[in-house]
Amino acid sequence: MRLDKYMKISRIIKRRTVAKEACDKGRVFVNGKVAKAGTEVEVGDQLEIHFGDKPLKVEITQLQEHVKKDEAKEMFRLID
Repeated sequence: MRLDKYMKISRIIKRRTVAKEACDKGRVFVNGKVAKAGTEVEVGDQLEIHFGDKPLKVEITQLQEHVKKDEAKEMFRLID
């Protein structure tokens, strides 16, 4: 699944265009490497997103094409 699409479906970022812009500005890392919006992500990959002062670090636990709002939080696990 594309990185920008995953971030939208999992509701890490609410709009796909905003997710793409974050990738274009070099604020998103997959497994420690700068990622583009079209980067393919898999279960087990670690994402790091730099917005504001504190980066958000998550591990992908599920990939689904369609998910309900309540179930979106199950698609990733926060990493401290």
